[in-house]
Amino acid sequence: MGKSLSVNLSRLKSTFEMSNKIGGTKNGGIHRLTFTEEDKQMRDIFVQWMKDSGLKVRVDDFGNIYGKREGKNKNADSVMIGSHLDSMPMAGRYDGILGVLASLEVVRTLNDHNIETERSIEIVNFTNEEGERFKPNMLGSGGITGKHDKEFIYNVKDYEGITFLEGLKEIDYLGSKNNRASHVAYFIELHIEQGPFLEANKKVIGVVDGVKGSSRFKLSIKGVSSHGAFPNDFRNDALIAASEIALVIDNQPDIFQDNLTTSIGVFEVYPSVQSQTSENVEMTFDVRHLNGNIKRKAINNIKQSIEEIANKKGVEVKLEQTWDANGQNFSKKVIEMVKDGAESYQYPYQYITSSPLHDASYIADIAETGMIFVPCEKGLSHREEEYVSFEDIEKGVNVLLYATQKLANL
Repeated sequence: MGKSLSVNLSRLKSTFEMSNKIGGTKNGGIHRLTFTEEDKQMRDIFVQWMKDSGLKVRVDDFGNIYGKREGKNKNADSVMIGSHLDSMPMAGRYDGILGVLASLEVVRTLNDHNIETERSIEIVNFTNEEGERFKPNMLGSGGITGKHDKEFIYNVKDYEGITFLEGLKEIDYLGSKNNRASHVAYFIELHIEQGPFLEANKKVIGVVDGVKGSSRFKLSIKGVSSHGAFPNDFRNDALIAASEIALVIDNQPDIFQDNLTTSIGVFEVYPSVQSQTSENVEMTFDVRHLNGNIKRKAINNIKQSIEEIANKKGVEVKLEQTWDANGQNFSKKVIEMVKDGAESYQYPYQYITSSPLHDASYIADIAETGMIFVPCEKGLSHREEEYVSFEDIEKGVNVLLYATQKLANL
């Protein structure tokens, strides 16, 4: 396949415009949580689009939606492409959504040119990738890959006590276990980078070589609240201890350098009042790296520092690990196809490791997997200002088209 075959950008823009109206916010974002009315509306129109494109649509017992374009060889394992249509609260228009709508455009383009493939091509929309309403995230892909058992997933509750299963039934997307993804040879997920590197390096394609492992922790610090006039040397201030710990966490990437990332999410202080020291701090943090050994060394550094700071400041600490996912190296074959696609269209590219987790990191357990990144403005994501130019979107979808067709003919 040469450079001449490109997707229909005008049609893709129109598809995005329709998506943007479903759960669209006044500030140009998307608010489309799992199993809400907006999620159902988006699922319904996505199913119709796939049927209109001649795909055989099915839904599995976790609500994952698949559309299959039959290949010439019915016995060959398929190529699967896709991502997710749900969003974070008041989030952007592209995270996940790009990967699903781009996959639809790939199939539409192949149909336009009457191109057949040896392998079948399947589009997928994974349920609850974001995990904002039903925690943890990626329950749809986690269910079909055995990361979580069915009973656990079905009994996960949202903030109102509604279970995953109840939500699935409410929007009428409870399908059959027999419809789960199976006999998949390759999976490719197109996604926005959610980071600054492609834009900073003036590259339009990220050839993703893997996803960093992520370990998440909850830390509770208990001190003694005292009057603001109490001598500093005699205080057991939870906030001061937490602040020193936060700096240790933030300093780990400087120690290890090798693409390690750390972040602090929740940071709650009590009492949070003028002229009084803090008694309690609740905080969360995560540590990410592709190499599990490096990640563990950083975590051990942090744990040791927490104990030392707690002793020095006279506070009590309780550390709880709430999540642990291993890093995932992607398929060399799929990585090579993505690289070849970028070179075929003469798009500037670079190799990159994903810091955020994606459905692809789970699907890599059952199929040879890869990802394609496109730059997002200032690296911003999970917010309404999230933006990707259609010029860059077109390039990303063209590379997805190239890699999908090549893999579907192996």
